[in-house]
Amino acid sequence: MPEEEHNNVPPKSHGGAHYNAAALVLADGTVFHGAGIGAYGATVGEVCFNTSMTGYQEIITDPSYAGQIITFTFPHIGNVGTNEEDIETVTPAARGVILRMDITEPSNWRASRHLDAWLKSHGLVGICGIDARAVTRKIRDDGPLSGVVAHARPGETLNLDELLDQAKAFPGLEGMDLAKDVTCRQTYTWDEGAWSIEGGYASGGERRRKVVAIDYGCKRNILRCLTDAGCDVTVVPATATAEEVLRHNPDGVFLSNGPGDPAATGEYAVPVIRELVDSGKPVFGICLGHQMLALALGCETEKMTLGHRGANQPVKDFTTGKVEITSQNHGFRVKRESLPAGVVETHRSLFDGTLEGIRLEGRPVFSVQYHPEASPGPRDSHYLFRRFTDFIDGVED
Repeated sequence: MPEEEHNNVPPKSHGGAHYNAAALVLADGTVFHGAGIGAYGATVGEVCFNTSMTGYQEIITDPSYAGQIITFTFPHIGNVGTNEEDIETVTPAARGVILRMDITEPSNWRASRHLDAWLKSHGLVGICGIDARAVTRKIRDDGPLSGVVAHARPGETLNLDELLDQAKAFPGLEGMDLAKDVTCRQTYTWDEGAWSIEGGYASGGERRRKVVAIDYGCKRNILRCLTDAGCDVTVVPATATAEEVLRHNPDGVFLSNGPGDPAATGEYAVPVIRELVDSGKPVFGICLGHQMLALALGCETEKMTLGHRGANQPVKDFTTGKVEITSQNHGFRVKRESLPAGVVETHRSLFDGTLEGIRLEGRPVFSVQYHPEASPGPRDSHYLFRRFTDFIDGVED
């Protein structure tokens, strides 16, 4: 039987319809009762938390959240509704969502759907009306936890013992290769640039640099930033070989973000990355791409007790001496003590000292752990795309 139960008073109605019973059941036996949102059913995954105050739709559609249930620490989720433009991938990979409050009614001229209807359309199960601070504290105290969010259909009751068994059976993300689940299935080209209030997402301007992006779970806004930086982008699947990448004769290679354990994905990706580095092409990695580049250069990675997930993370760039506010989403990191000779630390978290960026000395090869395309600051980190194109153009060595 579950060991500890947190009973919250759920909202009485939502969008004109009554809520149904819902529960979050953690693998250690803790149960949080609340009200169901989104799709009916039960979903299992690693429970994490995100401290961002904005961007919930982009967060939920970030492929890096594959296998995870997202707890939002900010209480007002849903206030700008949803639309068909502010997504990072067409099919969300996150397992479910946890909210403190009822979904806020949308109030934005771009909103086309209520968040609850959007969650239902994607089969995403959620719960609201629970103490998200207590969930967050539990993760901070105990580390990553497996859990189940269940949303009962009308007239159904939840079997907490069965839900607890499901939570206990989830193996966690360590050792999981999830990139294969979220990568593209075939090569494609990308030419969409940044969004503007005048015309929405525009086609990129002059694109004179050819870049191949390896998709381990790539966010769309990364591709938009590459396009805006003057890159003609071709996206290839995570399993592409070095020969397949180089066949496009790229001026540079980008290693994307993605979910899961970098060591697991690295089983097939690291040998490819080593060949790409040896080719002399400029290489730029973000998040999972950063971790796997580090593995290819002889470093080690590890699961974090607490991941970094939020848009308020200060990082120092040792190259410029500046501090930037970054957006992050990762539960693994590169071990600083594993850096071999010739691989230098370029960025460091000012929260907990985590290594946040590396560069291969004397080569146009670098990476960062955080997400420069996510626009915290809001443009503190966009210089990294210029740094990549400067490497391509031979301006920086």
